[in-house]
Formats: sequence, C-alpha cells, structure tokens
Amino acid sequence: MTVVHDCIVIGGGPAGLAAATWLARYRRDVVVVDSRDYRAKHVERSHGYLARDPQTPVEFLQTAREQLLAYRTVSYVTSTVEAAERAVDGTFLLRLTDGSELSALRIVLATGVVDACPDLEGFTDHYGASAFHCPACDGHEAEDRDVVAYGWDERLVGFAASLLNWARSVTVLTSGHRFDGDGACLAVLERHDIQLVETPAVRLLGERGQLEGVELADGRVVPASLFFFSVAHEPRVGLARALGCRIDDDGYVDIDHDGATSVPGVFAAGDVVPGLQLVQVAAAQGAASGVAAALSLQGEPGSPLSPPPAPDAPGEVEQARPDGE
Repeated sequence: MTVVHDCIVIGGGPAGLAAATWLARYRRDVVVVDSRDYRAKHVERSHGYLARDPQTPVEFLQTAREQLLAYRTVSYVTSTVEAAERAVDGTFLLRLTDGSELSALRIVLATGVVDACPDLEGFTDHYGASAFHCPACDGHEAEDRDVVAYGWDERLVGFAASLLNWARSVTVLTSGHRFDGDGACLAVLERHDIQLVETPAVRLLGERGQLEGVELADGRVVPASLFFFSVAHEPRVGLARALGCRIDDDGYVDIDHDGATSVPGVFAAGDVVPGLQLVQVAAAQGAASGVAAALSLQGEPGSPLSPPPAPDAPGEVEQARPDGE
C-alpha cells in the first residue's frame, strides 16, 4: 500500500528547510527531497542574515538540516524530482530520478533558480569569492574598489548603477555582445561615468579571493577586484507547470501572501517566486508556506507515521543522516 505523506517539500535550500521545519512543528509527516544543487553552493560567505552575519551558506544549510532531522516526523531524501502530477483523488504523485515514487496531500515547491554563468577562463576559480551574481548580497564588500559588471541586457544599467552605492568605479563588460540598451540606457551609464566595453573578455586574473582584473581579447586588462555578472537566470518552474500552477509574466510561480499557488494544495517559496532573492526572504517565505500548508491540513488525518526503512533501501524514503552521506 502506498504511503500518502502529509507534505513533500521539493528543495533543501533555506526556503525548503524552513517550510519543512514548520510543518514538523505542526507534527506533520513531511518528506524533503533535496537535489543538493544549491544556488549558493560555491559562495564562501553570505551576509545580512540577522545574528548570522557573515555566515557560510553550506554550513548554514548543514545546521538547518541537523536541526530539522531532530523532528521525528521528518524524512529526507537526496534526489531530484523529475515528474509531478495530481491524482484524481487530489493527492500528488512525484517520480524521482531513481524511478521511485512519493505521494502526498500537499506540496511545497522550493526549487529555486539556475544562474547562467560567464564562459570565461578562471571564472569558476573566483565564483563565490570574488565573482558574484547579486549586488544586494555582496555589494557592500565593493566599497572603494574597482569592479566589473558583466552582461549585455538593458537591465544591466540598473545593476551596474546600483554598484556605485559602494564601488569606486564600475566598468560594464559585454564580452563581445552588442549592448541591448537604448539611448536612454547609454545616457545613464555616461551620467554615472560607467565605462562600456564591448571587446570580448577572455579570463579572470589572480588567485581565488584576490581578483586582479579581467583580460580582454585584445590584450588589455580591466582592473577589478570584484566581478559581478548578470547574464540570465531561469526559475525552476518545470514541476510547477506540470502541476498546473500559474506562472507570472517574468517566469516565476505566482503565489498569494501565504505562499499558496493557483493549484489547491501546492505552495511555493524562495527564489522560484517573485520578489527579493535574499536568503532571509527565502527562509521567511518558506516559514509562511510551511505554516499555511500545515494549517490547510486541519481536519485531514494524514498518514500514520511508520518506522523509516533501512538506510540504504533503494527507491524508498530514508531517514537521512544530517550530512546526507
């Protein structure tokens, strides 16, 4: 007989773990399915989280998992959900990449986004130490420094201008692409003395954490000690679409103030929904969606809790060790 869990949380970042924690606080049977493909997995330090500034994102999530798994109603699976559907009885069926299936009365989508990264030599060496995608998260550390804003979309104008809240100078590198902005965009760059360079970029120079500059194809070097990029990022909305959730014009899952989507029983939180993409906001949205999902189950008996299967049983939910090993 298939076990129908109270809720399955898809995603083990701040939003997903917060949602699962509050479901557990309501003594609901919750399964977290975590691909471990975190947006901040390469970031050495994150900032601005109350009483945890700075913190290491990987350690933050490790601690959150350990505390979550102290609740007896929680199970944790390191895997990826590849398909989701709603059954005729209103329950939700998920298929994982190993072919196993999970069923639940409620779903919380905390699937995040995928960033497109620059194709430059040395980028991976600097990503998360001197190269970042978010001025709001890491702009403070650009104070009185020369920085590069990498990209070619017209939205890069606001991106680059915002860095001037901290940086001594900002240079926009389009890496050979024609800048998409119109005359008004160019006027903003000129007014703020932001140089626009359309010469292709080749590599980032210097050791990790000690960026020296960006080498161009013509041999010039643009001096910079921090590198911010805005190429593209895609919300992971495949499962939301499969379940029939409404997606807004910008490609994010549409939710109400409680995190409920347009599909009854499906909630969403974190970077996959509209709004500020900050760890604090993701955790808060996760808490809200977890509480809302738990309250929506009032009157539902849910499934009786049963002992977890053997740790390495294939195709089953595991009561994972906190380190996920």
